[in-house]
Amino acid sequence: MVSKEGLLTEGQREMLETAPPNGEILSSSPKSPGAAKSSSVLLSEHHVKAPSGGGKASTAGIAMRHVRRTHSGKHIRVKKDGAGGKGTWGRWLDTDGESHIDKNDPNYDSGEEPYELIVAAVSDPLDDYKKSVASIIEEYFSTGDVEVAMSDLKELGSTEYHPYFIKRLVSMSMDRHDKEKEMASVLLSALYADVINPTQISRGFFMLVESADDLVVDIPDTVDILALFIARAVVDDILPPAFIARARKMIPESSKGHQVLQTAEKSYLSAPHHAELVERRWGGSTQFTVEEVKKRIADLLREYVESGDTVEACRCIRQLEVPFFYHEVVKRALVLAMETRSAEPLILKLLKEAAEEGLISSSQMVKGFSRMAESIDDLSLDIPSAKTSFQSIVPRAISEGWLDASSLKASGEDGQANGPDDEKLKQYKKQIVSIIHEYFLSDDIPELIHSLEDLGQPEFNPIFLKKLITLAMDRKNKEKEMASVLLSALHIEIFSTEDIVNGFVMLLESSEDTALDILDASNELALFLARAVIDDVLAPLNLEEISNKLPPDCSSGAETICTAQSLLSARHAGERILRCWGGGTGWAVEDAKDKIQKLLEEFESSGVLSEACHASAYEISGCHSSIMR
Repeated sequence: MVSKEGLLTEGQREMLETAPPNGEILSSSPKSPGAAKSSSVLLSEHHVKAPSGGGKASTAGIAMRHVRRTHSGKHIRVKKDGAGGKGTWGRWLDTDGESHIDKNDPNYDSGEEPYELIVAAVSDPLDDYKKSVASIIEEYFSTGDVEVAMSDLKELGSTEYHPYFIKRLVSMSMDRHDKEKEMASVLLSALYADVINPTQISRGFFMLVESADDLVVDIPDTVDILALFIARAVVDDILPPAFIARARKMIPESSKGHQVLQTAEKSYLSAPHHAELVERRWGGSTQFTVEEVKKRIADLLREYVESGDTVEACRCIRQLEVPFFYHEVVKRALVLAMETRSAEPLILKLLKEAAEEGLISSSQMVKGFSRMAESIDDLSLDIPSAKTSFQSIVPRAISEGWLDASSLKASGEDGQANGPDDEKLKQYKKQIVSIIHEYFLSDDIPELIHSLEDLGQPEFNPIFLKKLITLAMDRKNKEKEMASVLLSALHIEIFSTEDIVNGFVMLLESSEDTALDILDASNELALFLARAVIDDVLAPLNLEEISNKLPPDCSSGAETICTAQSLLSARHAGERILRCWGGGTGWAVEDAKDKIQKLLEEFESSGVLSEACHASAYEISGCHSSIMR
């Protein structure tokens, strides 16, 4: 039998003790007297059903547990676990009222601060990309620096969004002058394959065609301008001609995009001499060749010497719109001053005026003087007093404040020899410059090889290669072809593969300086590298060897090697690279066949193998591609 005390809590016991004397006692046992529960008021107030006489004691105990009496005598029902309601103590760990965190409390813990939800907008990567490329394009339109634009786009990453760059570049240029349209086409050609792959370029142009209906709202001439962009891309070989036919199948006939494709095909690409017409449609204002720029500079300097009008000369320099190439103005002005001593005061006046106006920056001025210092020995062959004149001009420019002496010294171009080895190397450079110039005039490979053998300095073979290609890059395609042909002959006779590799390493290391004279130096060097591989002068693995020998900071050299590898991996690469300079020194096919036939007949009659090999190296090096065929 269970006692009633065992079924009651302390609180219930207190309630029983304070109950009125005449109150009926609830019992936990059905056998207890008075179990009939006449206190209906007490139970009904708390909605507890009184057990019948045969009810279980546990039921009454559960009902009793939730009944509490206050000091006022009012019965209330409390919550479980003692949390209670009004007038109760609550749970054991509950505190009175709300707690407040005081930052001045020694026991203050910042971790107890309530969390604050911060609502932040989720950025779309594509929107961020579009904003970034818009700034890149704006900067490119302001500076015209293709290399910087390419570098910025590479650093931006997100290559999967490159079609949007194509669309943004073209659409931004469509609402501007012809100059910006030409700049956009030039940049697209530069980005092709190196930064943006052909598939992405096609996708970008297709997006433009799709959006023609929207573009025409802001740009009424959308159909004609966009058609011209597509035609220009086809002419520049960055868009396949089949693009128009493929895009036409996916564009509704009633759309402006269909008109764009039809105009590009019928009005531009089907016209006679369409390539030249398309390339010149926007004036080609950004695509001056090196020769054109140098000719314009020479003309304006000549006119200035005749007129003496400094203001007009500065205006003509500004109209060139090639501030990154103003060092050429400085160099040519100095050469003119040395050639015509009477013109020296006028030349120095022009340079001083251009520097003070900020027309020619300090860095461009220093580059011009540094280049002059580099070539002063070569110039002395034509102008004996060149070195003396230059040494008198430099102190005067420094004293007048328009030439930075510290920058000139930092460039390390003082033209002074530092020892016997330097003097020997300087003499060698003078001699090979004369030999190379003679070769470009005579096209006589045996005579050149004989001259090199007479010099007897094979340790300088890489320097000869560097000088040969550097001089060729500043001339026409004929001389470039002659340099490649000569390189093949030298490799057979006196140059080792190591000499060739080291020569190209030296070229690539100085490529940034070469680009000061030759705007397209990087692409020209890439063609020379690719041509050397096609001619079996270098093996493809030698390109990796050259890359590994470059210093870590020679990014331009590494990019040139990548360009050469891209050229070699293209379709019909061999034929295209062999024809890159037009085969200027090679004979016609029939002439080459006649030469080969005569050589074989002579060998058959004489039987002298060494003589036949000697003749093939010297006489047929210009038509080696015909021999291979």
